[in-house]
Amino acid sequence: MFTGLSAFPLTPLVDDHLDEIAFSALIGRLNRAGVDSITALGSTGSYAYLSEQERARVAHLAVENAGDTPVFIGVGALRTSQVLAHATAAQRAGAAGLLLAPMSYQPLTEADVFELFRTLSEHTDLPVIVYDNPGTTHFTFSLDLYRRLTELPGISSIKIPGVPALAAEAREHVAKIRAVIPEHVSIGVSGDASAAQGLAASCDVWYSVIGGTLPELALRITRAVQAENTTEALAESARLAPLWELFAECGGSLRVVAAIAEQLGLAQRSCLPLPILGLDHSDRARVAACLIRLGL
Repeated sequence: MFTGLSAFPLTPLVDDHLDEIAFSALIGRLNRAGVDSITALGSTGSYAYLSEQERARVAHLAVENAGDTPVFIGVGALRTSQVLAHATAAQRAGAAGLLLAPMSYQPLTEADVFELFRTLSEHTDLPVIVYDNPGTTHFTFSLDLYRRLTELPGISSIKIPGVPALAAEAREHVAKIRAVIPEHVSIGVSGDASAAQGLAASCDVWYSVIGGTLPELALRITRAVQAENTTEALAESARLAPLWELFAECGGSLRVVAAIAEQLGLAQRSCLPLPILGLDHSDRARVAACLIRLGL
């Protein structure tokens, strides 16, 4: 399951409540597009802002509307007991796997993070994705921690941050990770701007923000690499540079993707959880112009 394209959809809100209609439609759209898996309640899915009840409902709706596409559910939370509760709810909903980021308010140590994953691996028989996202968690995984975690039962994939831009450096970076983890554990690249380079450097899966809203775009890159047309994949990613630049210039991918979903009528205006306001009028105009320029 942990290969190809895993699409990370938004969890749209309306009037500060889960927009079940819009979310269900997003999931159905991903299934029809033919993504390899769907990861609900990742960072793009605003998991940290939702209540336990809202997250359980999102997990249910994701599985219900995904058809035969495997659904992974994010279970990150501040307390281990909350992580386990989210994992239980995800399993009841029919999730095919779990995604865990080490959330924190106080800085976490490697011992803290290892114990968190060990406890989850004992609690569930679902496969677990290690979510390395220092931009939001402010915790950086070491190679040794990768090694120790992937010795735990059930750890099946690592979602790594974006790879270096140069091909040789990207290959070296991925090779260093591959050298310390078991062969059965997949390596997944995130950071959409470097995804084509990561896949070309032998990452197994793209954990994609843009794939959750514009799946065909992400699939073109993924399928090109799978068909060994790396040059085509890199060229397509380069063509999308104006989009990647918006991600970098507008405070990250979440606000841009939300604006895209709103622009395309996939979510209502102001679909993000407050206090996240989304983009202002000027930046929304830039997003709209980018969509037109790229034919999206």
